[in-house]
Amino acid sequence: MQRKNRTLKNGFAMIMAIAVIVIISTIMALSLALTSTTTKRTIDSYLYEQAMLLSHSATEYALLEISQANPCSLAGLNFTQNSIYDVNISMKYIYTSDVICTNGAVKEFNITTPEENGSVMLDISVSTNSNAKVSEPIRFFKRTIQKL
Repeated sequence: MQRKNRTLKNGFAMIMAIAVIVIISTIMALSLALTSTTTKRTIDSYLYEQAMLLSHSATEYALLEISQANPCSLAGLNFTQNSIYDVNISMKYIYTSDVICTNGAVKEFNITTPEENGSVMLDISVSTNSNAKVSEPIRFFKRTIQKL
């Protein structure tokens, strides 16, 4: 009986097995990196959309507070929402010169038409505070002019 030498075939199989393991581990590392990036991007997108919707609600809240107060009496509003977002609203009123502003409120007199009388310009800033567990701070700014 003659003994066959199979070391060449076994060595080639070992090299192929190592190559397959290296290729699979590279693919797994790339998929893990892509998954973590996608998760971070999804969370940031969610928080940004939530901040944008909160700015719309803050606009309505500011108009409610203005309607309940004396004309030109509020200078701004600040509040915290769900211990994540800080909302700051500053107001500039647009009236004719017969309305007197107090309490530090800013009144603009540059009116070109009578329809502009009795308006307010709202600067709304929504940002994440230090209590929020986010990877990057999120800030959304909105400026709007509303008729009173």
